[in-house]
Amino acid sequence: MGMPNQNKKIEDLKQLASEWRSFGLDNLKAETRSGGDDQPDEHIIDGHAAVYSRQTNIGNWFNEVIEPGAFDGCDLTDVPFIVNHDSRKIPLARSRNNNGNSTLTLSVDNTGLAFSASIDTENNPEARQLYSAIQRGDIDGMSYSFRIKEDRWTDLDQDMPTRHILKVAKVFEISAVTFPAYEDTDINARQAADALESAQRVLESARAKAGLDSRATSLESDAELRDAYKLKIKILGGLS
Repeated sequence: MGMPNQNKKIEDLKQLASEWRSFGLDNLKAETRSGGDDQPDEHIIDGHAAVYSRQTNIGNWFNEVIEPGAFDGCDLTDVPFIVNHDSRKIPLARSRNNNGNSTLTLSVDNTGLAFSASIDTENNPEARQLYSAIQRGDIDGMSYSFRIKEDRWTDLDQDMPTRHILKVAKVFEISAVTFPAYEDTDINARQAADALESAQRVLESARAKAGLDSRATSLESDAELRDAYKLKIKILGGLS
């Protein structure tokens, strides 16, 4: 009887410990691969869920760069592939221990975190819709949920310091997204308000550890910034 509540508590803890980042990419592809003799064709979506060395603006609090090698040794067990971070729906593919029996394969290359997903376009309408949308170019964004193991900050005494992600501890999910935030600016659509608060806390914590006074104002006193993000996300249908 207590299992659903326990599972929800575990999921809530995961979400509290994780962060979201999204990117507009030019290498997201949907293609059909021949299954060979007497085998059905396979519908594949592949690309990168995260890329190295790209500077992203995190809510105008700080810049962030994923450094090469950040995913080396990362925990990639049990990673679902979903759409717009909607975990209430059936995953389109899933990595189970990232082995050959998984419908989602994750790998680390010189670009970042690569993925290849075999999706069921015949029996899953959402998989079919996503496959078509990527082929048409209507969707070209990917996002991932993760927990950081090690980072390094530079220019903490400046208005826009930079956070360098050196090691990622775990990836919780990857997601195709309709709105990959901004071109090289990242605030995840569904968690816009939470992401702003999280970004502020991360920056203030880093400055406190460095013995610097926090230069970030409270979100209450920075209402214009918060409301601007909320308005944009509401227009895009991400907030009720």
